[in-house]
Amino acid sequence: MADPKSPGYVSSAMRVFDLSVSEMLWSRRTIFMALVVGAPVLISMFLRLLDALGAPVFRVNGMQMAGPAIFGLMIWVFYLRFTIPVLGVFYGTSLIADEVEDKTITYLFTRPIPKGAVLLGKYLAYMACTVFVVLPSVVIVYLCIVPMRGSLGGSFIDLVKDLFLLAIGLAVYGAVFAVIGARFKRPLLVGLIFIFGWEQMALAFPGYLKKFTVAYYLQALVPHAMPNDTVVSLIQGIFHENPSLPEALFWLSAILLSFLWFAAVSVERKEYVLEQ
Repeated sequence: MADPKSPGYVSSAMRVFDLSVSEMLWSRRTIFMALVVGAPVLISMFLRLLDALGAPVFRVNGMQMAGPAIFGLMIWVFYLRFTIPVLGVFYGTSLIADEVEDKTITYLFTRPIPKGAVLLGKYLAYMACTVFVVLPSVVIVYLCIVPMRGSLGGSFIDLVKDLFLLAIGLAVYGAVFAVIGARFKRPLLVGLIFIFGWEQMALAFPGYLKKFTVAYYLQALVPHAMPNDTVVSLIQGIFHENPSLPEALFWLSAILLSFLWFAAVSVERKEYVLEQ
């Protein structure tokens, strides 16, 4: 019989969330996250300075790119293809693995709360920390880049879609790597192999393998962010095949919910043995 005084699943997760947010914000990973998201901000400020001085910032086929086109390129290169998966793997794999490594997981599991709620609460803390750092940096890049020889008309909608896309990317990658962190002994290594090995290889080859990646569905949400004049885009264009918007949203939602559920179940059922 359940203890009537024990908190419910959601309230337990929120308690863990309250404890974990401050820990994540003051962890060493926050310094890494600041460096990752700070790089495109500094680059955008530098490009804005060059533009103010009259220097040609970007030229493609003899024509200078407008601000919105440069912004879309930066979203694609810096955020979609690097920042989002990297933050997902560094934070997602650490949700449980850090507690095991620091030998503090026993203190969490001895409390009268479901073990799965611990994972959920730490996942929500991860989302809060990353979303409120990454998305403001995107807005700063937008304000620096878009006015450069371009018009704001129509680009604000693209910004909203980009913010929505990056939040979804953080959520889905976080759920995927939460499973890896709960199941594997060296989760960070496995996660890095996934994003820099498996996803890159699967997207480069024709066939159905790309459908088993997160990036395949993410890139379908904001087509404007895909560069049109690079060698990479030419190679991808040979086998280019994006899912429709409803299909991409469906599969991203399915991946998010199923992997988050599997991560919580894995934490519930696994016995964590601390190394001496």
